[in-house]
Amino acid sequence: MGVGRSYSVALLGLNGYIVEVEADIGQTLPNFVILGLPDASLNEAKERIRSAAQNSGIPLSRRKITANLIPASLPKRGSGFDLAITMAVLRAAGDIRSTEGAVFISELGLDGRLRPVRGILPAVMAAVQTGHNEVVVAQANVAEARLVPGALVRGYKTLARLAFDFGADPQDLALDYDPADGEATGGGDAELRVVPDLCDVSGQGDARRALEVAAAGAHHVLLCGPPGAGKTMLAERLPGLLPDLGDREAMEVTAIHSLSAVHVDSVRLLRRPPFENPHHSATAAAIIGGGSGLPRPGAASRAHRGVLFLDEAPEYERRVLDALRQPLESGELVIHRSAGTAAYPARFQLVLAANPCPCGKATGKGVDCTCTPVMRRRYFGRMSGPLLDRVDIQLQVERVSLADFGQSGAEEDTATVAARVDAARSRQRERLLRFGMETNSQVPGRVLRGELRLPPATTKILDTSLERGILTARGYDRVLRLAWTLADLGHRDQPHNDDIGQALGLRQAVAAA
Repeated sequence: MGVGRSYSVALLGLNGYIVEVEADIGQTLPNFVILGLPDASLNEAKERIRSAAQNSGIPLSRRKITANLIPASLPKRGSGFDLAITMAVLRAAGDIRSTEGAVFISELGLDGRLRPVRGILPAVMAAVQTGHNEVVVAQANVAEARLVPGALVRGYKTLARLAFDFGADPQDLALDYDPADGEATGGGDAELRVVPDLCDVSGQGDARRALEVAAAGAHHVLLCGPPGAGKTMLAERLPGLLPDLGDREAMEVTAIHSLSAVHVDSVRLLRRPPFENPHHSATAAAIIGGGSGLPRPGAASRAHRGVLFLDEAPEYERRVLDALRQPLESGELVIHRSAGTAAYPARFQLVLAANPCPCGKATGKGVDCTCTPVMRRRYFGRMSGPLLDRVDIQLQVERVSLADFGQSGAEEDTATVAARVDAARSRQRERLLRFGMETNSQVPGRVLRGELRLPPATTKILDTSLERGILTARGYDRVLRLAWTLADLGHRDQPHNDDIGQALGLRQAVAAA
């Protein structure tokens, strides 16, 4: 008997690391030891593996079994190591031939079934990137694993069938056991859901235009207005205006949703931008990410390349809102915990919706409002200045008038507006390709005031606002980005004075109301 080896993958955030699994069978009393920083669920693998092997017809040795997961300093968690440990032990006992560098990722049931695990997509991506193209997973994870280009995926339902293909003696194997299907993790028709159409929104011409600008340049939005004005309806229709995700972006989004245990389409990549709408009682861990042990992605990461909508934004805890300031700038969330550090992409469009005051009636003359000035300041002050300074479009949404209400067919539908958005995005990609960027919202100030610098006569109103303290330096750059987006929608090579004025109005509409 020698040392058996196999391979698996440990995930830290979306980053995967190849783990070499060694197994040795000693000459002492029966025992099963797993080394290499295993968590509680991985330590429980000892009993799962023994029962699965016994019920598959290849019982493990009754001597001391030692399994070592290398590198030992890397934290390992979850049940996805079950199969790799089993194959290493069977190889050490001489029950199977060499695993030949294949990567094994699956949980084991007590009856010998291979059960699906979450995070298959990023795990297989990590295996292929390190040169381990052959991957063995549970049959229910095969479709998701095959989304990774270059992966040679083999799926199995039972440990017995897998052991047979790796050279185990078929005489005692339970090859006749064929568990029923129905363990697939995919959502099937996840992308076939009906998309809300923009033509459902009556009136609100200014808000509809602001939404189009936000979609064209990937800008963040604050919608402030009384209850029933249509803020939620507008926010829910923003994802429909965004173009489909490219191959790289779709792989990122699908990998995050796979790791988050959210239903994933098991056949295709997620091509539509995601939409996350957490309740205002959500904790910081639910929105930013976290949890015990290694941190998991939250709603902000699940909204990557899509929209994060916070309805009733002032009702959220202030620390939760302020925690969004980092990803709004960097497009990434780095979460530190005692068990390790995880980095998740979080380049989303933030949409905030808020009432003008706690009672929601401080609009127009505000004669029906029962809130004191202190209550209003305290309510709206829960959204901090540094957070709002990062929101490009801040729009006052008024009540719908009787003239606009109920006029069917009078408004543009989502497809019409989305076509203009797509054309504007194409102009941005062509202009920003040399800078390695895709949308106006990503352009840094050094480029806006450098190679894309506008004439002083065009930016005069902005320069005056900055000098008077009406705009911060960050706000100055964000108005410029909005102006470039307005120019792209108007098929102009660069912004004009009117674009600057409109952009400044979109940013200061709430303050002026």
